[in-house]
Amino acid sequence: MTELEKKGLDQQGFIVLEGFMSRDLLEGLRRRVAELFAEEGEKAGSEFKQEPHSPRLANLVNKGEIFERVIVMAEILERIGHVLGERFKLSSLNVRTADPLTGWVQPLHADVGAIADEKGYWVANTVWMLDDFTTDNGALRTVPGSHRLRKLPQQALKDPSAPHSDEVLVTGKAGTVIVMNSHMWHGGTANRTAKPRCALHAFYARWDKPQQQYQKRLLAPALQTRLSPELRQLLALDDPLNDRLCSEVTSQSGFLR
Repeated sequence: MTELEKKGLDQQGFIVLEGFMSRDLLEGLRRRVAELFAEEGEKAGSEFKQEPHSPRLANLVNKGEIFERVIVMAEILERIGHVLGERFKLSSLNVRTADPLTGWVQPLHADVGAIADEKGYWVANTVWMLDDFTTDNGALRTVPGSHRLRKLPQQALKDPSAPHSDEVLVTGKAGTVIVMNSHMWHGGTANRTAKPRCALHAFYARWDKPQQQYQKRLLAPALQTRLSPELRQLLALDDPLNDRLCSEVTSQSGFLR
């Protein structure tokens, strides 16, 4: 990780890794995501959250070895660690698609309604562009520096769905990855094109916070048995504290609680 990237995460709240995915990884992810949408149909995303105008997939660690590779990539984990510190875990792994021609805008939000606490930041997200993100197809909008406000947009803004005077639209080619401090205010924009826009979201949390999706409950026993020690640790499968934290939380929304 470069000093410029550290500065971007600290001050802006996000960095953009252009062309991070290999062609084989990008095509493999696209293929598996398409298969899952076809297989799951109307049930897609139901393990976690179904969102109007934004088809989702959830519990993806359980649905293909390619997803296991994504969540444990050292280059990504290094940058997540810069935000969250040395100890953190995967909180959820989902896909979100912006449907075409709906005009729907996702409100500005901080993930799981998180506000930094006395220990610092505790949520970070990555957005893996499976399609190009353009100014017209539902790209991510961010409010740089808002992670430092220690305030949620719904506490500060009259309408979190409205344009923000300081917002920046993050565009890029398929294969790009955004890494962000997800206390930073952000949201999806309207897809005004005729094609859906798809992205994978690998979301991480500090070690002392509950997972957004409790992996120990969701992952098949046979899968848990064969996972490497590194993956078991990242998924908090042998962590009594995570078990307790997750038992105390019924659900956590992807944005507004």
